[in-house]
Amino acid sequence: MNDMTPVTTLKDWETDQEVRWCPGCGDYAILKAVQRTLPMLGADPRNTVFVSGIGCSSRFPYYVESYGFHTIHGRAPAVATGIKLANPDLDVWLVTGDGDGMSIGGNHTMHVLRRNLDCQILLFNNEIYGLTKGQYSPTSRVGTPSPTSPAGSVDRPASPCAFALGSGARFVARGYDVSKDLPDVLQAAYRHRGAAFVEIFQNCIVYNKDRFDDFTAKAVAADNQIQLRHGEPLLFAKETKGLALDLETLSLKVVDVVDGDWQAEGVAVHNVRNRGLAHMLVEMPFGAFPMALGVIYDDPAPTFESAVVEERARLTAGKTADLARLLGKGQTWVVEDRPAE
Repeated sequence: MNDMTPVTTLKDWETDQEVRWCPGCGDYAILKAVQRTLPMLGADPRNTVFVSGIGCSSRFPYYVESYGFHTIHGRAPAVATGIKLANPDLDVWLVTGDGDGMSIGGNHTMHVLRRNLDCQILLFNNEIYGLTKGQYSPTSRVGTPSPTSPAGSVDRPASPCAFALGSGARFVARGYDVSKDLPDVLQAAYRHRGAAFVEIFQNCIVYNKDRFDDFTAKAVAADNQIQLRHGEPLLFAKETKGLALDLETLSLKVVDVVDGDWQAEGVAVHNVRNRGLAHMLVEMPFGAFPMALGVIYDDPAPTFESAVVEERARLTAGKTADLARLLGKGQTWVVEDRPAE
């Protein structure tokens, strides 16, 4: 933010469009979290672009008072890449869902992550296809009943965060729609230079209601989720349990913490630059382990658009733009007019 950046409020990021999600949909909470976070970031509506694909989540650009593109199924990363290359100074947010971003758009998601385009990628994960009326999605749990799996899905679900890490993402985080910590995660994603991937668990009130209550409900949240903070021990269940490294299996294990002495039990300390730890945290089987939430991995690297800009400057240095000369370069020929016979 500089002296020319306007100071904004929540109202400045709200549009006059009727918000058209089902009553009770988790998307409402995510929208408000984003709209409240943008003023905290010092973001400028004139310099901000929201890009989406297809799905319930992809109506997002209509509801944020900024520039926006509602594109085609799974291809939002390609459009976002074009926007960022055309104007690297823009703040680009990419909004997608588990169906849009992990199915038809999985290939595009992979490439925007490995290229490390400077943008924030918000993947709303409700573990179902909502817009197309409740079919199981790539992230649906085994046994999920749906119109396309009436006896229960037998597919092994994809893990968006594990996918992101495997694609070379340099920032990976998790939150959920009504979490008070979601704005902190969004701010961390914005501060990261490069592709920042945030999985947001989102309640689909119609087709997958209360799917995430097993770790978000107030009665079980303390025991079934762990909030990750850089430099702090991996403690949960009101600091009576922790995560330690099992040297035999090179994986995490749950240990009991007595009288707050987490060091004695070997509880690990979270380090957002530790890629190995990040993989362990996102691959913990829920139930035996808590759900890891917050910033899982944050290790910046040079961005794609900065490399393109530098290459372009190097190749054009000292040269004069001449389109006609460029078109005539290489093998060319001239077709002469022939006299009429």
